[in-house]
Amino acid sequence: MKRLELLVVGYWLLANIFNFAYAKEITLLYTGETHSMLYPCNCPKEPDGGIARRAALIKKLRKDNPNTLLLDSGGFIAGGLMDEYTQNVPLDMQRALVNLKSMEMMKYDALAVGDDEFNFGREFLEESAGRDKLPLVSCNISTSTTSGAKETLFRPYLIKEFAGVKVGIIGVTGLTARQKAGGLDFTEPKAAVKEAVADLQKNNADIIILLSHQGEAEDLNLLKDTIGIDILIVGHNRAKEEPSTKIGRTLLLRPSWQGRRLGKLTLTLKENKITGHKVEELRLSDKISDDPQILSILPHCFSDNNCRQASRIGICQAAGTLKSYCQFSEVSKIPLSVIIPKQCRVCDTEGVIKNLKALFPGLSVSYLYYPGAKAAKLIKDFGINSLPVYLLGKEVRQEKGFDNLRENLEMKSDFYLLKPHFGGVSYFLKREKLKGKLDFFLSLYDKDAPQLLAVVKDFSPAIHFLVVEQKDNFDASKGAPEVEEALRSVCVQKYYPQGFWDYISCRSKNPSSSWWQDCLENSADTQKIKSCAQGPEGKTLLKENIRLNQELGIMFGPTYLLDNQEVFGSKTVPKKEDFQKLIGKSKK
Repeated sequence: MKRLELLVVGYWLLANIFNFAYAKEITLLYTGETHSMLYPCNCPKEPDGGIARRAALIKKLRKDNPNTLLLDSGGFIAGGLMDEYTQNVPLDMQRALVNLKSMEMMKYDALAVGDDEFNFGREFLEESAGRDKLPLVSCNISTSTTSGAKETLFRPYLIKEFAGVKVGIIGVTGLTARQKAGGLDFTEPKAAVKEAVADLQKNNADIIILLSHQGEAEDLNLLKDTIGIDILIVGHNRAKEEPSTKIGRTLLLRPSWQGRRLGKLTLTLKENKITGHKVEELRLSDKISDDPQILSILPHCFSDNNCRQASRIGICQAAGTLKSYCQFSEVSKIPLSVIIPKQCRVCDTEGVIKNLKALFPGLSVSYLYYPGAKAAKLIKDFGINSLPVYLLGKEVRQEKGFDNLRENLEMKSDFYLLKPHFGGVSYFLKREKLKGKLDFFLSLYDKDAPQLLAVVKDFSPAIHFLVVEQKDNFDASKGAPEVEEALRSVCVQKYYPQGFWDYISCRSKNPSSSWWQDCLENSADTQKIKSCAQGPEGKTLLKENIRLNQELGIMFGPTYLLDNQEVFGSKTVPKKEDFQKLIGKSKK
């Protein structure tokens, strides 16, 4: 009997030694900036999202790995500037309540408190999400009691423990929330986060996660001075398209906009230390069946936008209630002729057509290719100077959405032409094609300017600064300092052309610094540059530099002009290889 007990004890010890030695896996599921998006998006490509699909996928993933955390970095309440589907306060509040109830049913482990969480006031948040309905976290919000003591309405952090691993989850709220959160006191985020990290370390947390709703720029600044954060999930804005970035020891995660995808982080741990990770964005596509529990609380529609069928127009009746339904009727066919160049690398009509279809569901699109005979005749008859061109049939006058577009239309014979400022310009018809020429329009004050310059350098672009001439003076988005820097730069380009690129690359890293001389080579005559920039010579040079901006009406950047004909912009920093493929020009 004793021997049997020894064998059993020995087996138990051996099993635990193996469990300790082998790696463990923890799954982290995350969302953020959903803005109570209840339904899949009305996207031409990948119409993904919706809380019912999200709930179904979360159930499956939890079943696959019970060691799963579900987190949100804030921005889950409806209304406000970031909510594309805002209607009115009663309907927005009702949509927020449905979303909060669904998150409660999904059993979120922690939700950060952002500025949008106070869109309907502090009381609404407390009543609908407080009282332990949802685990809200923020380490830098508190309120004063009648006795003057500080009382925490939101937990500064939580500790979750499973598989022998302690996970600390901190929330932090951006100070912009103060304007909406009446009666709440906000402390400086960085100091509050440091204090929370220290507390979690004292409690022997193995992993520390920060749910931040400040904005990515503030998050990066926080990480410079804060040690101990393993994972940071951003909120408030998403600065880059990449779903994740490693910043030192910290893995920074960016949730999908409007909950169109579910973020998934798989952590591998050995001896309770992170040894590996895998980041995925899981599509919430129509291949995922809706969760029946969520469907039981989800109104059929909140607005006409939720009533979509091919070739039919829908109207949401009894909006926002469980009795809501879509009433459909046949739509009128509205012809749209789009004229585009036969060869154009940057002509993209998808976004404009999507916006027009939102106004006119019966839109029937056909394309004419320039320099084809029919396209060339219309261009000549209508005096068109740029492409693409969007020509709506006269039937559009009878449509409900016509008045919303009237100011952006110009009558041309039997068509309504969409004005270029609304439809956009990608191709200039009357400009001579100069194959291989690249013009680059930018501000050295753009936060991405150093990376942008590094990408385009090998393609030898002509640089144009985003400065506007006003009578005998200049202006720019950053005011006098940006104008002064542009004046210096064009003077450097004239007197030290071999050092021009190095100079603007150096200045773009810290354009507000007064030590501009440090970006010039030692042999440069700084007094000559200064005299040029402060005198009439600098003004003449800058006028010439921005002449093309004025000619093409380019006021924002980064913007690129290829072959003196094709124009496009970029929201983020393009990869050099992608830029190479686009412009079709060999790198030097």
